[in-house]
Amino acid sequence: MANNSVPDPVLQKDSTSSDYYWNSYAHFGIHEEMLKDEVRTLSYRDSMINNKHLFAGKVVLDVGCGTGILSMFAAQAGASKVYAVDCSDIIHQARQIVSDNNLDHIVECVQGKIEEVEIPEQVDIIISEWMGYFLLYESMMNSVLIARDRFLKDDGLIMPDRANLYFSAIEDAEYKRDKIDFWDNVYGFDFSCIKKVAYQEPLVDTVEEECVVADTCLVRSFDLKTITIEELSFTCEFALKITRNDYVHALLAWFDVEFNDCHKPITFSTGPFSRYTHWKQTVFYIDENLLVCKDESLTGTVDVKPSEKNPRDLDIDIQLDFDGEHATYHKKTEYKLR
Repeated sequence: MANNSVPDPVLQKDSTSSDYYWNSYAHFGIHEEMLKDEVRTLSYRDSMINNKHLFAGKVVLDVGCGTGILSMFAAQAGASKVYAVDCSDIIHQARQIVSDNNLDHIVECVQGKIEEVEIPEQVDIIISEWMGYFLLYESMMNSVLIARDRFLKDDGLIMPDRANLYFSAIEDAEYKRDKIDFWDNVYGFDFSCIKKVAYQEPLVDTVEEECVVADTCLVRSFDLKTITIEELSFTCEFALKITRNDYVHALLAWFDVEFNDCHKPITFSTGPFSRYTHWKQTVFYIDENLLVCKDESLTGTVDVKPSEKNPRDLDIDIQLDFDGEHATYHKKTEYKLR
């Protein structure tokens, strides 16, 4: 009798430090969280199922396919062939899921890095859910761009095709006391040496809309059809106009993505004014509590690049400048998203 059991992704091979990133995606909890994120999953589904005229008879490449959900949406939308590529051992579950849903005549699961795998033909469409915290964490956009340059036809589509990164500022006194000032007195002991490290680590969490005290600034747009890997390291200026008298305890970052090739373009946002997503928002605490007044301005520059120690991590340096009626602030902080 044939053995149809699915290999255990954790036991498939011994992990090494170089395998950590890929093997983390072999665990089911990550995929459960992503699949249950309806904003994410339904946006991708609608971009395909509601645009069957784009997929009918086309060859599709799914970069970082995970459990294969996007590949199966593409098959449902009429794709003649889907190559579902993932480097982690979740590919074994994806292959079984595809078979269990009678789509294995269309979807072919391929394990390997996109830089190394071989696809026997050029593709019409690349689909990928590549976004990380702060949009660029984990550097998976690199893989999409490599796939584009290796496999996409000159007139091919990328879905989503554009992403936008935004900044604002927030009042967050209670949480800052809990996460940062906590280190000043830990059961009567001085742990303040950790405080500097705590400031350098951005917090990924959900921020309530009422905490936002400035307007929104578009920091950077990414056109996946044209951008290069080198351009994913960048320096941009930003300016934020304060919207009410309050305090600023942190800067806030989020992103949105666009599916512009759809008959009716689809966009979803990970911002504080939108429905919850598993990406949440990214909070950058500053080491002072700035007293700000309505219509004053915070300005600065943000420098983003992959970490030299681990290119999937990010080094984010923010120069923040403020000259207000009651406070001034001019300082560069080096943040590390790990």
